[in-house]
Amino acid sequence: MNRRHFLTTTAGAAAGYFLPGPRSLSAQNRRKRIAALSTTYHTRSHSDNFITRFLEGWWIGDKYHETPCDLVSLFVEQEHDADISTRLARSWGVKKAATIQEALTLGGDKLDVDGVLLIGEHGDYPTNVKNQKLYPRHRFMSEVLDVFKRSGRAVPLFNDKHLSYDWTKAKQMYDWSKELNFPMMAGSSVSVTFRRPELDFPLDTELESAVAVGGGWVGDGGLFHVMETLQCFTERRKGGETGVKSVQLLADDAVWKAADEGLWSRELLEAALSRGRKVVPGPVEEKARRPVACLIEYNDGFRAAALGLGGKASEYLAAVKIKGEREPKSTLCYIPIENSNNFSPLVDSIARMYTQGTQDYAVERTLLTSGALSFLMESWHRGQVRIETPMLDIKYRGPEKSYYAHGMGS
Repeated sequence: MNRRHFLTTTAGAAAGYFLPGPRSLSAQNRRKRIAALSTTYHTRSHSDNFITRFLEGWWIGDKYHETPCDLVSLFVEQEHDADISTRLARSWGVKKAATIQEALTLGGDKLDVDGVLLIGEHGDYPTNVKNQKLYPRHRFMSEVLDVFKRSGRAVPLFNDKHLSYDWTKAKQMYDWSKELNFPMMAGSSVSVTFRRPELDFPLDTELESAVAVGGGWVGDGGLFHVMETLQCFTERRKGGETGVKSVQLLADDAVWKAADEGLWSRELLEAALSRGRKVVPGPVEEKARRPVACLIEYNDGFRAAALGLGGKASEYLAAVKIKGEREPKSTLCYIPIENSNNFSPLVDSIARMYTQGTQDYAVERTLLTSGALSFLMESWHRGQVRIETPMLDIKYRGPEKSYYAHGMGS
């Protein structure tokens, strides 16, 4: 089925992807039904943090949010020794599907759900020589697209974290959503969690530089959170997002040499660390066990850095320098360890996409971060070289007001 045929078969619906299938109730007269796809599902896994909230509801601050959707099917590729998916599915009356196709069709011939929740994080998957975990997000989505195309309609989809470890695959996942015209969200909970203090600034603010800080890097999965935290602030700069010109991943002593050469700002690092609740006292050069610096040069000439400083910091922190202001602005992107409620604002946003078709931030944020991260890991593999990235010519505008959870967090 080509794109023209697909769009023709879905014409006449309020949004092309929303045409109801052959069911007794129309999509507008019932709660949205969601299929969840998981690599593995155990306590404190990402599947638990997302899927369980769609079953039980979630808290943001002191307010409980009842889930507005019904999770009706669940596919889990690998059963963990401490699996909780079977028990939860039985308790909540959720169909445990043997395949992705069955999860989306509920055992029928065509798509029979209103949204897809793709959680491809955790599980026994290989790591390549670039220190990238080869999670099957692209493969999962490819199987989803097969059902969409065969059914002549598509539904909103959320993909947890970066789209893929591989730029070509990440771009194809994004292109699929445009080809079949369905809402897609992706990304990190850190970029939408509570900010202490709350930090936002208008679109088209003229920034001089920006830095984000996280803990120790454990490959691309650890760095992604720091990178997307950085991007949720840099995308608000004057002129909007223009794409990334080049990237470079530096490690160990090269990190401090780059600071001395002005490639990233120590002033912003100190401003970011000042917001931390778990920052280890002492010189950062001594405390950071294996520091890394992800240097990003954007197409408009703006430069920023994402730093992994395990041993010194174990939180997500950010700082920006606004032109004309003497002092940097900085914040802690707060992660409530005891209950993982940093996931709640993201789940809340995903639910609105399923029920209203809205998106609180652009999926292009995650597309650009996915691409930059893929080439940063290539930079590290090739000896910390600078890599030109003309393929990351991704332009977009951030939301009018940044989406994140307000208040101190719980």
